[in-house]
Amino acid sequence: MRPTFRLIVLLALLSGELAAAQPPSTDLPDGTAGAARLTPSARKAVVVALARRLRSDYVFPDTGNLLADTITAKLAHGGYDKALTATAMADALTRDLREIGKDAHLGVRFAPDQTDDKSPDPAQERRVMARMGFGINAVQRLPGNIGYLDVRGFGPTPLVAEAYAAAMSLLSGTDALIVDMRRNGGGEPQSVTELASYFFAKDDVRHLNDLFSRTDGRTVEYRTNPDVAVHYAGPVFVLTSRFTFSGGEEFAYDLQTQKRATLIGEVTGGGANPGDFVPLPNGFAAFVPTGRAINPVTKANWEHVGVQPDLVVPASEGMKIAYTASLKAVVARADNPRQRETLSALIASAEKDEVQLPTYTPPTR
Repeated sequence: MRPTFRLIVLLALLSGELAAAQPPSTDLPDGTAGAARLTPSARKAVVVALARRLRSDYVFPDTGNLLADTITAKLAHGGYDKALTATAMADALTRDLREIGKDAHLGVRFAPDQTDDKSPDPAQERRVMARMGFGINAVQRLPGNIGYLDVRGFGPTPLVAEAYAAAMSLLSGTDALIVDMRRNGGGEPQSVTELASYFFAKDDVRHLNDLFSRTDGRTVEYRTNPDVAVHYAGPVFVLTSRFTFSGGEEFAYDLQTQKRATLIGEVTGGGANPGDFVPLPNGFAAFVPTGRAINPVTKANWEHVGVQPDLVVPASEGMKIAYTASLKAVVARADNPRQRETLSALIASAEKDEVQLPTYTPPTR
């Protein structure tokens, strides 16, 4: 990902904006810049530049041409004349791109402070990630020695790797682990692989995913890192929702296809085409998918269809079901009668909602 726009992605995915897969709010915090009126020439410049990038970069050339032709024709026929502000124009283009392309990664936003040609300050980038817990929302040890890891997004690997190591070290002694991807909007593919690496043995390097890029014609392989700090061997359960998107989906899909985790929850959002933010005139930027995921096991991906859980339940019910399933998995392996008795009592309590568990609130956007 180009560093110039990485902060845009970090803020979007960690706020749940990408997970929600809705047209982004493009106002700046005070709302004034996004509310400024656009001239017809400014609207035209944005559309012309966007159409050019869609033709040259969008992962599927035919679709890229269709998208470009459609927004260009709409502009020529006055279809964007009512988009009088930057906010309105960005939202209108986002709606059109997603409706035509059926690709929830597509989007346009207005962010003049973040679309210049300057490289971001590394210290600023780290501060942003640190304030957001490096994408980790919660690390808990639940009753019965069940681990819980809530990951909201995958930031740049050099920034998040230490946080993953710390979280997994804390959870390394748990007897089963629940990984919550219900509000994960995606992020860096390498960081998806980095976190997944903790769930395979050091001498069991797995080929998790490939990414084809139209812009350079290359296919990059992603394999587990044998040198991560912890190699977790217990049962793993991954929670999903309809808001799980992009890299969050890949994490779930990778562990499912490698038969390393049980997925519980809702069918995910269906976004498997990675890309990058590209600059447009007048302070706009567009996210243009330039690649596609190719799973080495299925030779396919989750675009449009989403990741199918092993157990389909409402996202709000997934935690309770995963928790009781985790306890049952531990009971099945326990050789201590007292431990089995204690865990069986805990299962009964959980099924009666007598155990306090992490709650789920869907993204508001």
